[in-house]
Amino acid sequence: MAKIGLVTVLFKSDDVLDGFFKSVSKQTHKDYILYLVDNSVNERSNKVIADCLTKYPVTAYNHIKNADNVGVAKGNNIGIKQALEDGCSHVLILNNDIEIEQETAFSSQLLLSEKGEQIIVPKIYYPDRTIWMAGGEMVKWRALGTHYGYNKPDSEEYNVPKYITYAPTCYMLVNASVFEKVGMMDEKYFAYYDDTDFVYRSCEAGCQLYYDPSVTIIHKVSHSSGGDSSFYIYYSNRNKLYFIRKNFSGFLKYFAIGYTFFTRIFYWLRFNKDQKKKLVQALKEGMVYPV
Repeated sequence: MAKIGLVTVLFKSDDVLDGFFKSVSKQTHKDYILYLVDNSVNERSNKVIADCLTKYPVTAYNHIKNADNVGVAKGNNIGIKQALEDGCSHVLILNNDIEIEQETAFSSQLLLSEKGEQIIVPKIYYPDRTIWMAGGEMVKWRALGTHYGYNKPDSEEYNVPKYITYAPTCYMLVNASVFEKVGMMDEKYFAYYDDTDFVYRSCEAGCQLYYDPSVTIIHKVSHSSGGDSSFYIYYSNRNKLYFIRKNFSGFLKYFAIGYTFFTRIFYWLRFNKDQKKKLVQALKEGMVYPV
C-alpha cells in the first residue's frame, strides 16, 4: 500500500487549522504521515495544533519546529526530505488554508498514480464555490502560470480530466520518483514562484501534470487577497525575474524580461511611494540575483 507524506508549511495558520485537520482526519486512506513544518512556532499555535489533533486524530504526524521563518520553499523541502527518508512513496504538498471535500481523495488519486500519473492536482474552489483553479497553463512569454476557470462559476467544461502545464502547490500529489528526477524546491525563492519553478522544471523533465476534477478543494482565500503588500510586491517581482533568468534562454528570455519591465510601469503608476520603492528594489535585485 502506498504511503503518503503530507507536507504543509505553517506560518500564523491558527485560524484555518481546524478545517484542515478535519478534512485530513476523515480520509479513508490511513497510511500517511502529516508533516507540520512550523515557521511561526509559539505557545498559542502549539495549543491549537494539540486541540485539533484531539478533535481530529490523524494516523501519524511530525511537528517540525523551525527556529525562524525559513520561507515556503525551504519549509516544503524540510518536509519533503523527511517524508522521503521515512519511506513515503508519495508526497502530498498542501496549503493549510484548504479543506478537502471527498473522504476518498487520497485513495482515488493514488489509483491514478498507480496508472502512471506522476503529479496530480484537483479542482480548487473559493469558499463561495466559484473556481480558483481548474487546471492551468504556463505562459512562457509572460513567465506566468494562469488558472483555468479563475473567478468563474463551475461548469461541465471544468470537469474534464487532462494534462496541464501549470498548477500551484496548494494540493499536489507527487510521486517520490519525481524528486529524484527533478530535485527539490529552489530555496532561493523564499516565497512566490517556488511552485511555478518546480512545476516548470518537472514538465520540462517529462513529468506530466494531471488535472483530476473528481477531487475538489476549498481554498480559504479572498478574491482580492495578495496584490499590494510590500512583501508580495518585492518577492513576486524579484522572483519573476529570477525565474526567467534561471529557466529561459535566447529570445524568450529577453522578451519575457522586457515584457515584465513594460507591464510594471502600470503597477508603478498606481502604487504609493513606499510601494514604488519596493517595486524598484525588486526589479533591480531580480536582475542580479545569483542564478
